[in-house]
Amino acid sequence: MIGLGCTIGTGLFLGSAISVNLAGPAVILSFAAGALIALTVMWALAEMAVEHPAAGSFGLYAEMYLHPWAGFAIRYTYWLCLVMVVGSEVAAAGIYCTFWFPNAPVWIWIAGFSIVLVFVNTLSIEDFGSIEFWFAMIKVVTIVAFLILGAMLLFGLGFPRIGLNNFTAHGGFSPHGWRGVGLGVVMAVFSFLGLEIVGVTAGEAADAKSAVPRALRRTLGYLGLFYLGGLALVVGIVPWPEIGLRKSPFVLVFERAGIPAASHVMNFVVLSAALSSALCNLYFTARLLFSLSRSGCAPVFLGKLSKKGMPVAAVLASSVGMAVALVLSQIFKETAFVFLIGVAFFGGPFIWLMTLATHIAFRLRVAKENRLIARIAPLGICSSIAGILALLAVLASTWWIPDFHVALLSGPPWLVFLTVCYFIWRKFRSPKAPAGAAPHG
Repeated sequence: MIGLGCTIGTGLFLGSAISVNLAGPAVILSFAAGALIALTVMWALAEMAVEHPAAGSFGLYAEMYLHPWAGFAIRYTYWLCLVMVVGSEVAAAGIYCTFWFPNAPVWIWIAGFSIVLVFVNTLSIEDFGSIEFWFAMIKVVTIVAFLILGAMLLFGLGFPRIGLNNFTAHGGFSPHGWRGVGLGVVMAVFSFLGLEIVGVTAGEAADAKSAVPRALRRTLGYLGLFYLGGLALVVGIVPWPEIGLRKSPFVLVFERAGIPAASHVMNFVVLSAALSSALCNLYFTARLLFSLSRSGCAPVFLGKLSKKGMPVAAVLASSVGMAVALVLSQIFKETAFVFLIGVAFFGGPFIWLMTLATHIAFRLRVAKENRLIARIAPLGICSSIAGILALLAVLASTWWIPDFHVALLSGPPWLVFLTVCYFIWRKFRSPKAPAGAAPHG
């Protein structure tokens, strides 16, 4: 449920509109390709997590098998990525609220939701877990209901039959050709980000050798069903040129159903999905920053706990993405959501690239030491090499999507900045400070 809570959010309910505009109905192929890329990461992470069921996950593995810089860079890049994702989620929540209050400025909603999210993340872990569980449950139940209702609309079960015409009308199944399909993979990959969190949490289970592969398989399976099935119904029911960022594509489907108040219910659900994902990701960013502090990689005050055992300082520091969303909503207005996704996007593929590179180094060392391991990746390092090539292609393709230029413009300077910080940290850190792993990252 944690993986679904962190992954199912605006990437599916709103961001998928970007892929639809790029690929048309062939967005189904774009998301299928994104699922295959995610599968290579799942295999790599599962193998390493079974062999090393430690709390540090991919940050620790990169430190062990690549270089301490890799662990440092992964943890901080993951933190920044999730911080921006949280900002994009509250920006999307503001967009959803305009469905009911079209004249209210978006920044009011962003500010209000940000305050609530910060407050919930300062409660006890039991209260937080209960709130996030029900948020995630609402998403899962509603998506299942959406799949059933969408199929009924498409095939005329209790509703006037829509049929399959929308899959080929308006320029054909792939109106922008294979180029559009390829560009659509960018948002598909972004939508699958969060899968790696399952490896982080499952790696702490009592029986990690069985828990990690099972949790990753189930999560990816559910995501594949929800994403591919959901988008197939969206583009089958709503003509793809009518889909945009002003309203969730899933709300448009419920409007077509003609059920009283159905679109309002769906809008409430996509709003709760955005807030659930933001809540979950803020939780992980705060824990990551907290653990970076405890391992000597961040200021000491970020490693302090409140009386309830919550890292309040780390929560506040990790809320910077929501502050950025508040400012950008005034500068870029309706495009603030896309800009935040663009900033966050570089971090996700970078984490996956490093995870796959770590897996290759892991397999080579295992072979050199003649160790026996649980071989989960059926193609060994070949699947990781294929995943790396695909992710590099995805990153390069962002240059042909104007709203995603910021990913390539901001990513390399960020890595240079991190490298400088790493060597400064290495020079001045306390000899007692361990390179240490983070509980979540």
